[in-house]
Amino acid sequence: MTTKRMVIHGAAGRMGLSVARVIAEDAGATLVGALEQAGSAAIGADIGELAGIGLLGVPVRSDAGAVLGASGGERPDVVIDFSLPAALPPLLAACRAASVPLVSGTTGLDEATEAARRELGGRVPAVFAPNFSQGVNAFFFLAKRAAELLGPGFDAEIVEVHHRHKVDAPSGTAERLFRVVAEGKGLQTHVPTYGRSGQVGERPDGEIGVFAMRGGDVVGEHTLYLFGDGERIELSHRATDRQIFARGAVRAAHWICGRAPGLYDMGDVMGIPR
Repeated sequence: MTTKRMVIHGAAGRMGLSVARVIAEDAGATLVGALEQAGSAAIGADIGELAGIGLLGVPVRSDAGAVLGASGGERPDVVIDFSLPAALPPLLAACRAASVPLVSGTTGLDEATEAARRELGGRVPAVFAPNFSQGVNAFFFLAKRAAELLGPGFDAEIVEVHHRHKVDAPSGTAERLFRVVAEGKGLQTHVPTYGRSGQVGERPDGEIGVFAMRGGDVVGEHTLYLFGDGERIELSHRATDRQIFARGAVRAAHWICGRAPGLYDMGDVMGIPR
């Protein structure tokens, strides 16, 4: 098995450090680069020491172009990104210029970044997913199928819970869950209801509510409620360890190497039927 040379973007964040630990335990992968935004307190520090896994000889740097171009050395095989929306456009440009595949879990992108993401997919293979948990991606498949089977007679509501430090709401996973449920119901152009207050009237047919709760140290919980007359189904996924996302991202990083240019998701990685 060929060892994959991997770079982490957003390396000093909670997810970046989790990915570093997973790569360190993977005999088929080597961490060769770590990237953070200019001005980060982590610049110059060894990523292994930051992750608590010992000195790796991989300093955190801010120049994505130099790291992906390997500064004249051997080019990395793939980049794994868990950063912020504002940090993603320069990375997309660097991946495109260096023809390095990308695995990204950054959500909350604006239209310009979405366009750059699509442009990247025309040149190199890239996996974008709001959630790299293998369990939650199976959950998406089950949710869509349940919505298809139960049809329009069952009302759908989505509730997500995350730690108090999460900055976006609802989560990218909840947004994806909304889309798959809407597709299952045949509502491709539907718009979610983000909360209710006041005299909102009776619940209209086809409405899908999406609600966010924040508190404590919750890693991530998502529940789909399907309410019928006299019965209901609840499908839930609960994450208790951030490493599940890192393991999924590293699995995607192995999978994307050697693929044709295009935009992929974890369903593709896992072979989940569409």
